[in-house]
Amino acid sequence: MSADRHARPDPIACQRARFSIPDGVHYLNCAYMAPLSNDVVAAMDEAVRAKARPWQIKPADFFSVCERFRQSAARIAAVDADAIAIMPSVSYALAVAAKNLSFAPGQNIVTLADQFPSNIYVWRKLAQERQGTVRTARRDADDCWTAAVLDAIGPDTAIVAVPHCHWADGRLVDLEQVAEACRQTGAAIVLDLTQSLGALPVDLNRIKPDFAVAACYKWLMGPYGVAMCYVDPRHHVGEPIENNWINRAGSQDFARLVDYRDDFQPGARRFDMGEKSNPPLLEGAREAMEFLLEFGIERIGAHLTAFTAEIAAQAASVGLSSAPVGKRAGHFLSLDLPRDMAAGLPDRLAQDEIFVSVRGNSLRVTPHLYNDDTDIGAVIGALG
Repeated sequence: MSADRHARPDPIACQRARFSIPDGVHYLNCAYMAPLSNDVVAAMDEAVRAKARPWQIKPADFFSVCERFRQSAARIAAVDADAIAIMPSVSYALAVAAKNLSFAPGQNIVTLADQFPSNIYVWRKLAQERQGTVRTARRDADDCWTAAVLDAIGPDTAIVAVPHCHWADGRLVDLEQVAEACRQTGAAIVLDLTQSLGALPVDLNRIKPDFAVAACYKWLMGPYGVAMCYVDPRHHVGEPIENNWINRAGSQDFARLVDYRDDFQPGARRFDMGEKSNPPLLEGAREAMEFLLEFGIERIGAHLTAFTAEIAAQAASVGLSSAPVGKRAGHFLSLDLPRDMAAGLPDRLAQDEIFVSVRGNSLRVTPHLYNDDTDIGAVIGALG
């Protein structure tokens, strides 16, 4: 890589040695699923082995493992730990949001065109049940999503449910502008940060979303089956979607579990999923977050922005264009492909141990700290 063209500010040394990625494998597909680091695998393995000795698992462990995860998640999002709920998936969190947000007949919910299905089906169902509509924002071909979302928000908008960047093309939504528009109209804002949290800085304290969720298995570098959800304090008196025992007040005292309680654990804990005390998942996800916190989200974001800029520049030399940073998220590169090139391309590249995704007629290239210039050379060489 030319040092003067896309120099990486405060560059991070390649962390490939901390992952089980064989030599010759070029994995640039974090938006699909992050590989687990060796430390995450070790943490999960240790937690699994602990289940083989249940006599050593104390009642307090059901809670401490959750609070360790909650603390790390709060540091990632730069919010108070009491505002973090533990959930199994994005769809679960969005069901919680839908249950706790006001929506009257005739109102609408704003979403993005071709948004990921988990952030569509729940709103279609809510709109149908409440005699409302889903309003789809559609961006201009060469623009980001912000203007389209702002144009879609009106006085009859009850909920704006959007990501920070689109899952297919990486194009951005300026969440602070959207949040201000929501405050002016009284709309709630719900964020799916699965394709951004951990790699793209976001200030939830400025945005003040009602709910914001991120699955842990992509840019949070953790295992599948667990998600973190920010719940704004104004919803901490809300209603969970299940009635599990562990979220009730006083549940730490196993001797008094049949002294049934109507009150809940403090903060967003009332929304935690049942059987949340799953050490392999929570310890693995926590270890992954600690890996990210070791470098800091701002620094990771800057590093990945420079990395994808270099890929974009070299891709342009073989005739493949992409959106500039500012319209797309820095960690997320989508290369426009000729229509006759997209079909079967991931399989052809996989034969050379190059792993990326095709979404529509775009090649989605999403690297992380385990990638280096060798990976850039491999993918550009194959495409050329």
